[in-house]
Amino acid sequence: MENNNTNFRRFFGASLTILGVVVVLFALVAFLSEGKAVLGLHVSKAESAAPFIVGMIFLVTGVNLVRES
Repeated sequence: MENNNTNFRRFFGASLTILGVVVVLFALVAFLSEGKAVLGLHVSKAESAAPFIVGMIFLVTGVNLVRES
């Protein structure tokens, strides 16, 4: 049972890490886009802070899950 739990934590941690990287990259591109649409979304510079923070939380949590399992 321990092995299944470890595999799940690694898979979930890797998924969170990938999702975090994608969201952080989206936030950075939105920040640099100067008001243009990014992936069909209009995101201002001030609004790009929220996806960046959420992405960093996903990224750090995913890395910690992979490292501890």
